[in-house]
Amino acid sequence: MPLISSIGARSGLDLQSIIDATLEAERVPKKNRLDQQEGRLTVELSAVGEMRSALSKLQESAEKLTEGSLFSAMKASVTQPDSGDVVSVESSENASAGEFELFVQQLAKGSRAVSADGAFASADDEVNTNAGSLTFGAGDESFTLNIEAGSTLEDIRNAVNSSDDNFGVTADIINTGTEAKLVFRSSVTGAGNDLTVTNDNAEFDAISTQANGGGAGGMAIAADDQATDAIIEIDGIQATNDTNTFTDVIQGSTITALKESEGTEKAQLSIARDDAGVQKSIDSFVKAYNSTVDLLSEIGGEDSMLQGDATVRTLKSQLNNVLTSTFGEGQTLFDLGFGLDKEGRLQQENPVTNVKDVLAENPSALQNVIGGENGLAARMETLLDGYVSAGGSLQMRRDSINESLDRVEESRESLALRMESLRETLNSKYQALDSLVGQLQSRGNAVTAQLANLPGFTRDND
Repeated sequence: MPLISSIGARSGLDLQSIIDATLEAERVPKKNRLDQQEGRLTVELSAVGEMRSALSKLQESAEKLTEGSLFSAMKASVTQPDSGDVVSVESSENASAGEFELFVQQLAKGSRAVSADGAFASADDEVNTNAGSLTFGAGDESFTLNIEAGSTLEDIRNAVNSSDDNFGVTADIINTGTEAKLVFRSSVTGAGNDLTVTNDNAEFDAISTQANGGGAGGMAIAADDQATDAIIEIDGIQATNDTNTFTDVIQGSTITALKESEGTEKAQLSIARDDAGVQKSIDSFVKAYNSTVDLLSEIGGEDSMLQGDATVRTLKSQLNNVLTSTFGEGQTLFDLGFGLDKEGRLQQENPVTNVKDVLAENPSALQNVIGGENGLAARMETLLDGYVSAGGSLQMRRDSINESLDRVEESRESLALRMESLRETLNSKYQALDSLVGQLQSRGNAVTAQLANLPGFTRDND
């Protein structure tokens, strides 16, 4: 018997369409329910992620307001002379407010040693036939360099510059046109910290500041090339240091000399409380808070997927409670210039005063209310930690949503298996039906043919 290629081939009935329609009628309602459930969960997951992101930013901005140094930080402002920057200044919270004039008399610099005239004709001159070593020293720094036999002036320059132990010595070769001059520069500054180069092989005397046998070597440090201290004046009072960085010459401040002053020009230094830094942190907090309020209003508003959501309602209420709390000695945010608009967004002014004026006139009150141990920022940080921490409510909710999405996916797979099983069952039943109908049709056709052959039988073609 030949194979039947499709259901309905024997009977001539469109049984495949009946099977497909039956499967669709069974599958579509269940698929739609799963699609709706997945869509709702996806929107909820996105909303929870947005909430967690916004709250994390708000927590970070609140944390900055709790830093003890924020309200006590001092800022140094320097007005440089017309010739350019002569100093840079950084001040810590230990600095006192004041105005100063700064003059750079001399920069600290390292020393420079130069080989003697006529010592080398070119960079290719061989310096030594036997191996040996050079020891470089300046101040408390030193390193020793082993030199191979047959090294040229250029080999030695390269060896100095590539040494891992080098503390800051640079070797150069200057070709004058008639000879090659070897130059060693030391980065170690300060009077008395001139570079010294000693050796254990008299062949290196020409590139040492001290000869192997005693006395001066071939490398000399001119008076203008000696290491020097930095000298600055603060309001006419002279200070000296072996580097260009002066720490606590003005108590709580670090001054770095950048270049020598020209003529009598001076830089003007002003040290004052860093109100701009405080204001910047407050601005950041207000922006983060208002972004959070806007987000909660959006995702919990009318016609939103989280309309009436308990977490959104609770969070909005808790945030508002923190803002309207009493801090310190019975003060509120509104006593310090803050306000709330009709949407619950935080403002930095109210009908009585504003934050900027309070910061200028009474910074300690602002510090106590905002940055105090039990102030606004600390309370806000504690509240938000319960939502955004690893074990916080939003993390737990996100995990729960992801588990539900996993179950939806499992349900899809289960539905696909059930549909496949149902298809096989229907195929089997309709194949049997197709076979039975086909057989009945064949028998009917045979009977009709036999009847047609009987005498007097007339087929009714109507």
